[in-house]
Amino acid sequence: MVNLSLKQRIPPLENGDRLTRYEFERRYQAMPSHLKAELIEGVVYLASPLRFESHAEPHGHVIGWLWTYQIATAGVRLGIEPTVRLDADNEPQPDGVLLIAPAARGQSRLNEDDYIEGAPELVVEIAASSVAIDLHDKKKAYGRNGVKEYIIWQIFENKLDWFSLQQGEYVSLEVDANGIIKSQVFPGLWLSMSDLLAGNMQQVLAILQLGLNSPEHQLFVQQLSGERR
Repeated sequence: MVNLSLKQRIPPLENGDRLTRYEFERRYQAMPSHLKAELIEGVVYLASPLRFESHAEPHGHVIGWLWTYQIATAGVRLGIEPTVRLDADNEPQPDGVLLIAPAARGQSRLNEDDYIEGAPELVVEIAASSVAIDLHDKKKAYGRNGVKEYIIWQIFENKLDWFSLQQGEYVSLEVDANGIIKSQVFPGLWLSMSDLLAGNMQQVLAILQLGLNSPEHQLFVQQLSGERR
């Protein structure tokens, strides 16, 4: 006699599983809620436990920088580790996303289940143990689906890359003569990379404030306001 409870039991997710997005979501929803999993190019990745200095603290610094920008920019929304339905083979949970709200004609939307459908304008990943995935398969998936800017902070290498999608390929944004990187998608989102890497968040926020006071940021806010009307 077939044991129906075993037959109907949903298999757990395992690292390296190759699944459709539907099957990934079915198994993910049956897992304990504190576990994090991603589907990247059809392959399942389960997150390792997160350490403080090599992930949690830098994650907090980046989110603080993005949050400061978001509250000064109506029409822009910030999310921490959201599920993003990119395509049939990719459902990542990036460390942070900054997106233009659908009402302001952003390129992604929230579906009826409150998940992001499509590509946020900017994605951030804190890469401690996941550098190989973040720099290769995730980067390919994000670029192919139209994520316009992609920030990867490699903690152990003490290195940050800020990529801009140009003609279907990611190219690195360069620091200017003052050591500042400026977003091409979110005017006024300025970053002093050396200060971020050094943990000098007061100076990071001071440079961001210069960006928020810039004419291009004021124009961007006006444009977003006009789109929402």
